[in-house]
Amino acid sequence: MKRSKQIELLLKTLPHSPGIYQYFDKEGNILYVGKAKNIKKRVSSYFNKIHDSGKTKILVSKIADIKTLVVETEFDALLLENNLIKKYQPKYNIMLKDDKTYPWICIKKERFPRVFSTRRVIKDGSEYFGPYASVKVMYTLLDMIKELYPLRTCNYKLSEENIAAGKFKVCLEYHLGNCLGPCEGYQTEEEYNEIVKAVRNILKGNFNEAKEYMNTLMLDYAQKLKFEAAQKVKERIEILQNYQARSTVVNPKINNVDVFTVLSDSEYAYVNFLKINNGAIIQGHTFEYKKKLEELDLDILQNAIVEIREKFNSLSREIYVPFSIELEIPNVKIMVPQIGDKRKLIDLSLRNAKYFRQERFKQSNIIDPDRHVNRIMSQMKKDLRMPVEPRYIECFDNSNIQGTNPVAACVVFRNGKPFKKDYRHYKIKTVEGPDDFASMEEVVYRRYKRLLEEEKPLPDLIVIDGGKGQLSSALKSLDKLEIRGKVTILGIAKRLEELFFPDDPIPLYLDKNSETLKVIQNARNEAHRFGITFHRNLRSKGAVHSELENIKGIGEKAIVQLLKKFKSVKRVKEASKKELVEVLGVHKGGLVYQYFNS
Repeated sequence: MKRSKQIELLLKTLPHSPGIYQYFDKEGNILYVGKAKNIKKRVSSYFNKIHDSGKTKILVSKIADIKTLVVETEFDALLLENNLIKKYQPKYNIMLKDDKTYPWICIKKERFPRVFSTRRVIKDGSEYFGPYASVKVMYTLLDMIKELYPLRTCNYKLSEENIAAGKFKVCLEYHLGNCLGPCEGYQTEEEYNEIVKAVRNILKGNFNEAKEYMNTLMLDYAQKLKFEAAQKVKERIEILQNYQARSTVVNPKINNVDVFTVLSDSEYAYVNFLKINNGAIIQGHTFEYKKKLEELDLDILQNAIVEIREKFNSLSREIYVPFSIELEIPNVKIMVPQIGDKRKLIDLSLRNAKYFRQERFKQSNIIDPDRHVNRIMSQMKKDLRMPVEPRYIECFDNSNIQGTNPVAACVVFRNGKPFKKDYRHYKIKTVEGPDDFASMEEVVYRRYKRLLEEEKPLPDLIVIDGGKGQLSSALKSLDKLEIRGKVTILGIAKRLEELFFPDDPIPLYLDKNSETLKVIQNARNEAHRFGITFHRNLRSKGAVHSELENIKGIGEKAIVQLLKKFKSVKRVKEASKKELVEVLGVHKGGLVYQYFNS
């Protein structure tokens, strides 16, 4: 099927995460909402195969834009899809009949609270847990609660006056031991509320106590040879282990709220907006802002909140943001959540902003690779406080295993990418034994002495693999060559990925997802790989020398013949005298056989 360039670009940059995808036509009307465990695979399947359904063919032909919203789990994606279909009623989705799609467990707000399943969420102060995509899981929980804790199932109004007047009598549940008779005053409200507290913990997912009880029960059944009963308890435990306590996507405690978060780099800022209505996410958008000056995230977020709320005509009375802001909106409460489900919404919003930014990076790299490189170089200049962009980087690493064959490697990166043509490796000449500091001093001196003699340009940035010690050794060489200060130099310590600068005792810590840190890490890892490869080659040659060249009467030509035939020294050792004679003749073959078998 023929696809537009816009769709081709979007398909290449979709996330491999669970979430929902929305298809729009060229007028911006929503055509379809779908859920996926892997958004990229699911959406790509629409465009990579021939569809039998004529309706699907028409849908695909109308798609002009694709938007996504990532979530934590496939279950959350299912709930979010449900919310968006109800709100937008897309033309190509199967319509949902009503709002009673998923059941909840309710702890009713009343004296001696009942615990029961319901499909209606009533805002009367009651607590609701769920929703449950699996009714089996919900009833397993309710059955377990019933077994563990005596709770009333009647719907009597158990006020103090009614109980004192003796209006109610205990029912069969009391005589079966499933209820302790609060209706006749046999159980106090404090005792009952302690039970409700334990039930609340189970519904929140804190059911260690319940699992211990059920494990004990299962073992007891097994010892009494009641294997069917033990198997049922085991199945119940497995269901509980897979139980999801709460969804951030649908939470009746959070109602009519706007969530805003911001991410930025040197050129662009990305503001994500989530709208929560009646406890469910019903909108999610990320907006890209081009920076004109050195705007702070605080200023960008404040301006975006005003603009986006006006754009979507939002009347929400609460706003969640990731950090404190100075904005004041009449009759609107602005909060910075720290824990719980409200904080999870901030995290979800940030995750979507990050995915949007990653998609934009990938798209810009495909359309305009120079823009992508320019942005990274600009960010590195800012992060490392450099006078120029680090277009030309050299990174050094020593390789010294058990004190043998000490070598060093110098790798070159241009515009953030490896430039293998200019890689160099060095045998350490002036240092005795395993001395990383002296080896670093030697190799840095040799590298830049040669560049100066050949009148070649110096790098914009030198990266030394190691902490303060290796950096200090490299600086000694720069001082000898009188080029210190003409080039930026830093050391990277692997344990905490600390960046050390000359004359600064405090290391720089960059965000682990920072592109600046990733470029430096790539250079360090490439230098390590290149140095290790050279070191292994030297050790391999040393092994051949010590084993074959030490045989008197066997020259280089004979060694080549042996390795060509047997591929390794080990196989030469294992060869029979007849095999060796066939390759080298009677005399030389006999010498080799005698050397390894005497």
